[in-house]
Amino acid sequence: MKNTAFVAKYSKLKIIVLVLLPILLAIVALTIGRYPVSYADIWKALTGLFFAESNLSATAHTVIFDVRIPRILAAIIIGMALSVSGAAFQGTFRNPLVSPDILGVSAGAGFGATIAIINSWGSLGVAISAFVFGLLAVWLTYFIGNLIKRSGDITLILVLGGILVGTIFSSLVSLIKSVADPYEKLPAITYWMMGSLGSIQMKDIYMVIPPMLVGIIPLLLLRWKLNLLTFGDEEAQSMGVNTDRLRLIVIICATLLTASSVSISGMIGWVGLVIPHFARAITGPNYRSLLPVSMAVGGSFLLVVDTIARTLLAMEIPLGILTSLIGAPFFIYLLSHSRRSWK
Repeated sequence: MKNTAFVAKYSKLKIIVLVLLPILLAIVALTIGRYPVSYADIWKALTGLFFAESNLSATAHTVIFDVRIPRILAAIIIGMALSVSGAAFQGTFRNPLVSPDILGVSAGAGFGATIAIINSWGSLGVAISAFVFGLLAVWLTYFIGNLIKRSGDITLILVLGGILVGTIFSSLVSLIKSVADPYEKLPAITYWMMGSLGSIQMKDIYMVIPPMLVGIIPLLLLRWKLNLLTFGDEEAQSMGVNTDRLRLIVIICATLLTASSVSISGMIGWVGLVIPHFARAITGPNYRSLLPVSMAVGGSFLLVVDTIARTLLAMEIPLGILTSLIGAPFFIYLLSHSRRSWK
């Protein structure tokens, strides 16, 4: 009994630490950058929100509120969104190698952003176009799945449909890049494809918060049903779960999260694939705790990587490059040490 109580207490403590980790890292990240910001400046900035006088310099105020806070918030919420959508997709498709862009959402968003950049629609137009085409790509995948679902397993058909749709959109992006202006449009398209939070503003965060909430709340409420779905459709149906409806809800919610993230950050790979595995190593395969832990770890991970991206070199490193360089070797390590946690 004492041992059981200790394990339960330790598990709760571990979850509390993981929840607080993004907050602590955010405070540290506020002080890191080319313009020095002290913890005293951060305290002045916080007190200035409630009191008229904060004695904070105008430059420090601009750096904290207009540059670093929007970027830090974006890194946290995008990391959370990609991680929880990746975990949800892996449970839905019963495949630990599935990532959030398995249904073509990232390729569709990339095509939408490319169209917006070519037509000079501005940053807001790029975000909206990427979001819309990301959703369109998943709709096409699901449409293909419904057309041919009589011929086999719907899960496999959706994955193959996602590969097909993703290939089509990627080819269209390559076609546009081949005819784009090589001095203005092509560099902008290429940089967007590599992912970055360098131009994030608070208005971008306000824009993606509503669809992210619409996506994340149902996933958290339905996470116990994901446990049943991992047993297979027949077993889940025998327990009263409408697997087709549940799978559709999870796909819609996870797609909203992924499309919202990609629309303001560009292509950021590996987060939705690697972080759920790391979370499983911490908390086990139970989705009741796996989804919240994935959110906390994902937000912390992307915040750390983005801080490295903007401070390591004189010029900013594209975020997608760093997540790939860090994520790929880390994923190999997780595969070799955590295979037992998939089951």
